[in-house]
Amino acid sequence: MASFLIAAFLLLVLVLLLLLRPLIFATQGEGTSRRQMNAAIYREELDKLAAEHAAGSINAQEYEISHAEMRQRLFQDTNEEDDKAVMGSTKKVLISVALFVVLISTALYFSLGDVVKVAKQSAEKPVTQAAVEKMVADFAVKMEQDPTNLKGWAMLARSYRILGRSEDAVKAYARAGSFIDSDPELLAEYADTLATTANGNFAGKPLKLIHQSLKLDPNNLLALWLSGTASFTSGNYKAAVQTWEKLAKQLPAGSDEARAIQGSIAEARSRGGLPSTAPIAGGKGISGQIDLSPDLKSRVKPGDVVMVIARQPGERMPVAVLKTATTQFPMTFELNDALAMNPSNPLSALTEASIEVRISKTGMAKPEAGDLMSSAKTVKVGSKQVQLLIDQVRQ
Repeated sequence: MASFLIAAFLLLVLVLLLLLRPLIFATQGEGTSRRQMNAAIYREELDKLAAEHAAGSINAQEYEISHAEMRQRLFQDTNEEDDKAVMGSTKKVLISVALFVVLISTALYFSLGDVVKVAKQSAEKPVTQAAVEKMVADFAVKMEQDPTNLKGWAMLARSYRILGRSEDAVKAYARAGSFIDSDPELLAEYADTLATTANGNFAGKPLKLIHQSLKLDPNNLLALWLSGTASFTSGNYKAAVQTWEKLAKQLPAGSDEARAIQGSIAEARSRGGLPSTAPIAGGKGISGQIDLSPDLKSRVKPGDVVMVIARQPGERMPVAVLKTATTQFPMTFELNDALAMNPSNPLSALTEASIEVRISKTGMAKPEAGDLMSSAKTVKVGSKQVQLLIDQVRQ
């Protein structure tokens, strides 16, 4: 900061010296006055007039008239108070220019930002993935030289987790030791990372870490999500619903996270055959059963996603979507306002809806070749025994 200001001041002084050099280093002699300049000009004009008269270009009468007029104008122009011309006010000019430069530079400084902001902006450069990985690698080397720095190992573990290096993250969390035992967020992150390396299996240490996190903070969002997920994957759908409903109460209403957790709750209810604890006002929902054609059973693979989609008849944009993993068919489904794509346009606001089911390999909203589909069926909103049959393959 200080070095910048010194350099800026010296640069300003240099600019002022260059601008004001003719004034600062002007000759010390008296400057030519306006009266002297006027007299010199008229003297030259009189000489020209005399030369024209001598050459016969004008006669004597014209010469006398012109000569008299020039003498009168010369007297008028040289009769005013004398003053210095051109370079006669160097002090005022110096002060004026200096003040002008200082004021302009100050105004630009405050309008464009101070030196700290400019320095920060110039330092802000895009950080590449390679640069981040190098920083993490350097940090890892530093931690190997300081193995007792438990907080540092926790930070390294988080860095590995963000980079998707789950195996390295697990090792770093383990070396963080007792530092994470009192931190519910770190405990939940450790459990999540362990489950990731175990292909989603929460049995054993991951579940123990989740319980330890919830004991410290019963409302920890990540721990609640993982606890519900552990129950869901083990087939305990009732416990999953109870845990996720507790999580849903802490999420902002209408947020993407809230809609996602409501979708997971609806999926757990559908799989477990559990009734909805939040009845749809006026029966404004759609529920029923999905079946799969025997000819297509061999096409369904683990990991495929069942998507039940409701649209306003004649429209392409879905109003509500239920996503759930494939299970044994027939399976039940329920669409309600909790699964609405837009809270301001709920399913219950429609009189009837076009509903269809699709089995997707990717879970993407856009249909793809190879997806298994049912025919679209228009039903009244509030219907509870809708039958959908998946019997088509999208080409």
